[in-house]
Amino acid sequence: MALPRKLKNMNLFNDGLSYAGQVDEVTLPVLERKMEEWRGGGMDGSVKTDHGQEALSMDWTCGGLMEDVLRQYGITTHDGVQLRFAGAYQREDSSDVDAVEVVVRGRHSKIDMGSGKAGEGTEFKVTSELSYYKLTSNGEEVIEIDLINMVAIVDGEDRLAAQRKAIGL
Repeated sequence: MALPRKLKNMNLFNDGLSYAGQVDEVTLPVLERKMEEWRGGGMDGSVKTDHGQEALSMDWTCGGLMEDVLRQYGITTHDGVQLRFAGAYQREDSSDVDAVEVVVRGRHSKIDMGSGKAGEGTEFKVTSELSYYKLTSNGEEVIEIDLINMVAIVDGEDRLAAQRKAIGL
């Protein structure tokens, strides 16, 4: 029996700039497939058919004003900002630490500077819409999704290679 690996510490990098001491919370992208029900003649029930990757986004919060993020607002390319989450997940039963890294590229769709009140903390919330995602655990690539180039590599298998070949890409 084992105890779970829990996030013990983390950092966020924006185009290589460390937000250590400033980043408060990161909501990593939800991996979700677009599925539709299908029941054809001769079937006793429906099955879900896979129609590709749903949109990817990431929400994150810092403790105060982030001018470099404001300067990125309205960037014109789909991959104009690179964010890198670095997390230390530790087991309680062995004290082993797993290094988990999520690298994404996209652009910010929402910057919420929150409300301000003298003498109280502030929050600086950002939503980033993504066109690229890569999750690495202990240096091993687990998932890479490149929406623009139609790449979806999971555990070393490019699951869209046959589709790219079929359409001449």
